[in-house]
Amino acid sequence: MLNLVLFGPPGAGKGTQSAKLIEKYQLVHISTGDMFRMHISNNTELGQRVKQILADGLLVPDSVTIDMLEEEVKNNPEAKGFIFDGFPRTVPQAEALDAYLSKNGQKINGVVQLDVNEEEIKNRIAERQKVSGRADDDADKLLKRIDEYFSKTVHVLPYYDAQGKVAKVNGIGNIEEIFTNICTAIDAVK
Repeated sequence: MLNLVLFGPPGAGKGTQSAKLIEKYQLVHISTGDMFRMHISNNTELGQRVKQILADGLLVPDSVTIDMLEEEVKNNPEAKGFIFDGFPRTVPQAEALDAYLSKNGQKINGVVQLDVNEEEIKNRIAERQKVSGRADDDADKLLKRIDEYFSKTVHVLPYYDAQGKVAKVNGIGNIEEIFTNICTAIDAVK
């Protein structure tokens, strides 16, 4: 089984690259953002809670995120592997994911870090917001999300780096070239 974490700040291209990786490696995509949006659009109890948290530009509590993620893994027993997008965002989440996977005889094989500078991120999200109208892409919330990434989420990388699992890939440039570089990193850990 091939389990990957796709890592990068908001607007780094995780969604774009995930779609290509899913097709190539036959992985199940688990995006916490997609799970949150699904719960919000279905107006579930969890969705109502998550909607307010995301609208404020904050991170959803670990316990809620981990429960949703475990449920999604259980719902895909025939999967050849998973690509985790937007998770883990904290070291406790990374530890919980490792513990959960280990309990099921699995592990994270590799972590791909999409390296994109803050100016590029802001430009990409401004363009995305014009198209998607996502509430979490407006300027104030974007700044909070970027700050959350650089003040909290980025600290997950040393956790995986200590395990020798991080591959840093330049996330700026041609989408196909970035994809090729990601695949080279993944093929090295398969």
